[in-house]
Amino acid sequence: MENYKSNYSRKLLDLNLLTDKQFDRIEAYRKRDVFSVHSELRTLLYIGVLLFTTGIGMLIYDHIDSIGHVTVLGLLLVVTALCFYFSFKKSPKFSRAETTFENPVYDYIVLGGVSLSCIFIGYLQFQYETFGTHYGLATIIPTVICFATAYYFDNKSVLSIGITGLAAYVGLTTSPQALLRNNIYDNTILSYSAILLGILLAVWTLYASKVALKKHFNFVYLTFALHLISLAVLSNLFQEDGLWYIIPLMLSSWFFYKASYQNTSITLFVCTVLYAYIGFTVFAVRVIDSSDILDDVFEGLLTISPIYFIGLIVLFIKLIKNFNKKTADVRL
Repeated sequence: MENYKSNYSRKLLDLNLLTDKQFDRIEAYRKRDVFSVHSELRTLLYIGVLLFTTGIGMLIYDHIDSIGHVTVLGLLLVVTALCFYFSFKKSPKFSRAETTFENPVYDYIVLGGVSLSCIFIGYLQFQYETFGTHYGLATIIPTVICFATAYYFDNKSVLSIGITGLAAYVGLTTSPQALLRNNIYDNTILSYSAILLGILLAVWTLYASKVALKKHFNFVYLTFALHLISLAVLSNLFQEDGLWYIIPLMLSSWFFYKASYQNTSITLFVCTVLYAYIGFTVFAVRVIDSSDILDDVFEGLLTISPIYFIGLIVLFIKLIKNFNKKTADVRL
């Protein structure tokens, strides 16, 4: 790893992007064996926010009879207001480009404020039915708050909550239980809704790139779009008359394949290749299964199946290496 980094530093030196003095300082810093705990601290802060909001929920559940609903709502409102007060006070001015707080702790104060505001609105609807039978309002209002907060404070975690809320608003079930029971999209309308939402998220990234609006959010949008579209298409590919879904799967795989290079995202690239591999395998098995020659070629298929899987593994490794090679300079 150190040789890998040194080679790139020397490449920058050869391109006159670094001076000799800067290069020597970089090499001296690397030899100090200093490592960063930035990611670990951010993870602990994120866990702290989750534990805090979870603790508030448990406190409400255990002592609601003695505390009272109005008191709980009042406390939630006060704490939420304090979170947003400090966030606005310390935040940089809104910019279409990426912005950061001087202290990353405020990112998690924003996350805590948004989480508590969602709890407040949900509690209000559950206990007092503030929105009547318009239950969608109890979902879309927190979602709008999440998107507005994410863009103003430049917070990807809040953006993820907003996209999840948007998916919930259109009726998508994304619980682990639903995944295990294979009913993520339990009817055709919901699967179409998932595909449409995924397409809208992908189209938004094209618009955001064109107008230079928080382009670094594109990875979050594309990740949700990829999973929504691919899972919906794969779910329908298993249906009796669903073989034609291989076409939208191929189109989406091509789009996200290109997008992974444009955003230099190895995660997006790997997920795209895996979804394409699963879809193609399912399609091939279903085509063979529906043909009359299955019994005649069954033994032959069993013989070549290890070659097929080994070949795909080798191809997958080559694709990863090729991706890293082509995007190395861009990431640098």
